[in-house]
Amino acid sequence: MSSFCAVPSSVRTELFIPIARNLVFPARAFHHRGKCEMNRRGFAFRGVVASGVSVMGSSLTAEPVQGVEKLPFKPEGYNFWTWRGHKIHYVVQGEGSPVVLIHGFGASAFHWRYNIPELAKKYKVYAIDLLGFGWSEKAIIEYDALVWRDQVVDFLKEIVKEPAVLVGNSLGGFTALVSAVGLPEQVVGVALLNSAGQFGNPNGETKKSEETILQKFILKPLKEVFQRVVLGFLFWQAKQPARIESVLKSVYVNTSNVDKYLVESITMPAADPNAGEVYYRLMTRFMMNQSKYTLDSILSKLSCPLLLVWGDLDPWVGPAKANRIKEFYPTTSLVNLKAGHCPHDEVPELVNKALLDWLSTLPAEAAFQTL
Repeated sequence: MSSFCAVPSSVRTELFIPIARNLVFPARAFHHRGKCEMNRRGFAFRGVVASGVSVMGSSLTAEPVQGVEKLPFKPEGYNFWTWRGHKIHYVVQGEGSPVVLIHGFGASAFHWRYNIPELAKKYKVYAIDLLGFGWSEKAIIEYDALVWRDQVVDFLKEIVKEPAVLVGNSLGGFTALVSAVGLPEQVVGVALLNSAGQFGNPNGETKKSEETILQKFILKPLKEVFQRVVLGFLFWQAKQPARIESVLKSVYVNTSNVDKYLVESITMPAADPNAGEVYYRLMTRFMMNQSKYTLDSILSKLSCPLLLVWGDLDPWVGPAKANRIKEFYPTTSLVNLKAGHCPHDEVPELVNKALLDWLSTLPAEAAFQTL
C-alpha cells in the first residue's frame, strides 16, 4: 500500500518517513551554509535531503556510487508466506547467518534494493513486507505496532528458523526492537536506521474523560465522516506517480536513484482495492495512538548488541535521538552519516559497509548457533 500522507504537526508520531508527508504537501527546502533548512510553514511536511556522508565521526564524504548492484524489480513479487490467513511477501538471497531487513512506513522490501545483493554475499538476507504494505496483503484489521511484532516473530520462527540479526528503517526499526524483545532467544543483534519511536515523558499524565452522549453519537460519527473525506482525497493525491516522482527527486541528493522501479514499488500496492481503507485505519487508529509504546520501555528489555546507522541530516528523526538511545542503552555502536531519513537508499555503499563491519564483530557463536 502506498501510505504516503500528511498529518498536522500536533499529531507528530515519528512512525512514518518524512517523504510520506511531502507526497501530499511538499515543503520548501533550501540550502544555507551547508545545512538543509525548512521554512516554518513546511516544517510539518518536510522531507529528507542527503548531502554527502561522514562515517564514524570522520571527515569522509562521498557521493552515492554509480552502478551499485541492486535487486531486480519484479511486479509479481518474489516469495510469499501465509501468516494468520494473510499473504505476506518477502525476498531472500544468499547463504550464511540470517539478516532480516524491515522497511519503513509506506515502503516495501524493494526499498532495500541496494543492500540485499551486497549483504547477501556473506549472509542469508531476508527482506519482508509488513502486513498492509508493499506486496503483502492489505488486510482490513485493527493495526497496532504489536501486529507487526507478531508478524516478524512468527517469520523468524517459521521461515528463518535460526538466530538472526534484525535491521530496520524508521517504522521498521521500531518493529525490529519490539520483535527482538518478543523473541530474545532468536535475535542476536539489532541495527536501526533513523528509527521511529519516542521516549516516554516521565512527567506526562494520561487523562481520560468520559464521553458524553453528544460526543459518542453525534460529534464522533461526524468526525469520522470528515476524516474519511479528507484522508480519501489525500490518499488519491499521494498515490499519483507524478507526485511521488517529484517529491522523491526533491529529497534525494542523487536523483538518478529515483527511477521508475522505485516509483512503481510505491504506486503498485496502492491499486489494491483495500489500500484506501488500510490507509484510513493506519492514519486514524494506528498513527494517533502510539504513546503507550516508548523507546525507553522497550530498550530496558533489550538484551542484544545494538547498532545505530543514523542520517544526521534527517529533519524528522535527527541525531539527538541516536545519542539518547546510545546513552540509554550502553551496548550500542553508532555510525553517523551526512544523509537523510533513508540512508540505505541514499548512500547504500556506506550503509552496507557499516552493517558488514558491525556484523563481523558479533560473536561467532551467537551468529552461527542453531536453535
